[in-house]
Amino acid sequence: MKNAMNKDFEVKFGSVIYDKISTVRMSEHERLVAINAMHDADAIVEAIAWFVNKVEQLGAFLFLKHSVKH
Repeated sequence: MKNAMNKDFEVKFGSVIYDKISTVRMSEHERLVAINAMHDADAIVEAIAWFVNKVEQLGAFLFLKHSVKH
């Protein structure tokens, strides 16, 4: 399970960040905490991006001027 999670992390965030976390001198528990913090940060960024997109869509819908075509 742990290797699958690490591989998912590496694919999602890129090997550069994963390599940085892997090379820092820390315990395995601290490494997992760092990886989990990256997952949490990614989830927060995704949620904010989703929210901003929905606000933009709502704004476009509310302020869209309907024109009468002849």
